[in-house]
Amino acid sequence: MEDLEPLPATIGSRFKNTYHDNRDMHRMNKKQELRRNFRFLSVFGYSLILVNGWVIALPGAASIMANGGPAGGVWSYVIVICGLSVTTLSMAEMASMAPCAGGQYHWVSETAPKHCQKFLSYITGWLCVLGWQTALCSTANSGALALQGIMSLRDAHYVRHEWHSVLLTIAIVLSTLAFNTVLLRKLPTFEGVMFVIYIFGFIAVMTVLWVMGDRASARSTFTEFTDYSGWGSDAIAMWVSTSGANGALIGSDCAAHLAEEVQDAAWVLPRSMVATAGATYVFSLLMVITYLTVKGETPGELLSADRAPYVSIFANATQSKGGAITLTSVIFVLLLFGIINMVTSTSRQLYAFARDRGLPFSTFLSYVRPGRDIPLNAVAVTLAFSILSSLILLGSPIAFRTLSSLCQTALLTSYLIVIACITHRRLTGGELPPTRFSLGKASLAVNIMSLGYLAVQIVFLFFPSAPHPTAPYANWAIVAFGGTVIAAILWYYYRGRSIYQSPVESICRSQRGLW
Repeated sequence: MEDLEPLPATIGSRFKNTYHDNRDMHRMNKKQELRRNFRFLSVFGYSLILVNGWVIALPGAASIMANGGPAGGVWSYVIVICGLSVTTLSMAEMASMAPCAGGQYHWVSETAPKHCQKFLSYITGWLCVLGWQTALCSTANSGALALQGIMSLRDAHYVRHEWHSVLLTIAIVLSTLAFNTVLLRKLPTFEGVMFVIYIFGFIAVMTVLWVMGDRASARSTFTEFTDYSGWGSDAIAMWVSTSGANGALIGSDCAAHLAEEVQDAAWVLPRSMVATAGATYVFSLLMVITYLTVKGETPGELLSADRAPYVSIFANATQSKGGAITLTSVIFVLLLFGIINMVTSTSRQLYAFARDRGLPFSTFLSYVRPGRDIPLNAVAVTLAFSILSSLILLGSPIAFRTLSSLCQTALLTSYLIVIACITHRRLTGGELPPTRFSLGKASLAVNIMSLGYLAVQIVFLFFPSAPHPTAPYANWAIVAFGGTVIAAILWYYYRGRSIYQSPVESICRSQRGLW
């Protein structure tokens, strides 16, 4: 496998491609339509804000504690960090091989066995679309809950209603439009500002909670396993709680979907993915340890409150309405800009899959107006999907909460498929594209460890939050996930297989060598 040195020199063009960018796009037979505005620091900041690990950890910490207690929450994060670390390394290597906005479905097409690559690539593309689209709506609702928390602090008589959440979610989604259209070229610069807020916000929240909050002993935080939900096994309870940790840490493929907007992508992308993962894991673990140490109330008391549990934690720690509002406002601002970045990645993944004719109305979804360098139609459909999905809250809030499990299941399954394909290619001695981020002799071991983690984690994502749930409180993610996969298979055999242009078919036409 070829290891190449970085080539930072920019080739003169309005798209700002480097030599390696041009070479990679030529090898993949992809037309450059998007401007490369991002470099290492800007894409690192972009990814860090999008994943928002320590911020997302706060809303989910109370539910994590309900399965396994404080120690279960801490060690579930450690398990997920170990599993996602090898997963991120595996995908970072593939991002260097094929730096394309399509991400997983493109990599599957290049590495899967020839007889099934088209089908597996197609299904993986649908899973990526499902995962990112549902993640966007779920995260936007977290922003709405933060705003409602601020309202409840300002007005003790405020009563939260689901229609309030719907309207706020829609407003948040629409507010991302400007940064994903007319201000898109300014987004890399703005990521620097948000990175500063991200770091200082983390320091502020940590300092306030440790200095002003009532702390439990380190022994209880790290060794006290409590099965509040009644699973009858601390181990099972802890594994069920890993869904909350996954929700905060997942998303290592986000930068990959920005591949065609990053200069010298084959060198920058894998390193930014690994750097983002490392920073996210450290910040998130520290925040969860802090939260579980100063929580105060039991999980039941926190989850039954009429506002996000972390808002109650802030209020109890500061004993100040203004202090709690300030900390919650920091959380909201970071969530808002994470959502802005998520719209960018989600729309690029949709655009890339439509460009390969993987979706209905692909011509419309993949259209990029010359001169604008933005897939406006994909952005518009992404926003519309989130707005329509938010309406589920009016009918069934429990069904809406299923979106989080659905997002994780879809994305982790896409990771599983692509890593299984590259593992098979390595075991059978197949040729792989050149990479500028090689794991060397550790590649196969890293891939296999990732597969083991993903297989177990996906099973537990289908578990309900407590045993013996009634129908309204069941985890319906398996139904939505299964329905989407069945729909994708039916569409594939009805029409998709005749129009879908799997990426490797283009590669084989333009540059023979992989098969």
